[in-house]
Amino acid sequence: MGKLIFITGGARSGKSTFAQQLAQRISTRVVFIATAEALDDEMAERIRNHQNARPSSWITIEAPMNISEKLIQKRAFGDVVIIDCLTLLVSNILLQSMNENQPNETKIKELIRKEYLNLMKLINKSSSLWIIVSNEVGLGIVPGDLTSRLYRDLLGRMNQWVAEKADEVYFMIAGIPVPIQQFRS
Repeated sequence: MGKLIFITGGARSGKSTFAQQLAQRISTRVVFIATAEALDDEMAERIRNHQNARPSSWITIEAPMNISEKLIQKRAFGDVVIIDCLTLLVSNILLQSMNENQPNETKIKELIRKEYLNLMKLINKSSSLWIIVSNEVGLGIVPGDLTSRLYRDLLGRMNQWVAEKADEVYFMIAGIPVPIQQFRS
């Protein structure tokens, strides 16, 4: 069974850097799962910057959704697997499931739960260390529109599911990893 480390925190809190540092300390055999899509020039630049910050020896797999399927298809497993990040994964699923600019809440919840369950099955079957990165978006004000509230709620739920299964959880604040104690039932 693979070990799972979950890293969460705010935007630009150092989550990705910390995940990469952990991976580099453990192995050179790292698979990096990128969930971001370059939908505009600014995002393309962000992706390039992230790519340049990673060692060239790492295997990168672009998987905006269906992470487990992509990993199985590519047969890409390393000593460490980083998923960066759930924030964009949930956003990708939400946007893909919109119907005439309205979210199909039931369908989105099913797809997110399926993604989570498939990922946990894969982690449980592997011997890799898994590092999953996500943003904590529930610390601010309540969003003013239905889609944004739904996104916040879905990501919060996904974060809770992953944290519950994680062996270690870190909350990043200003580049400082703060360990969070786990309570398992």
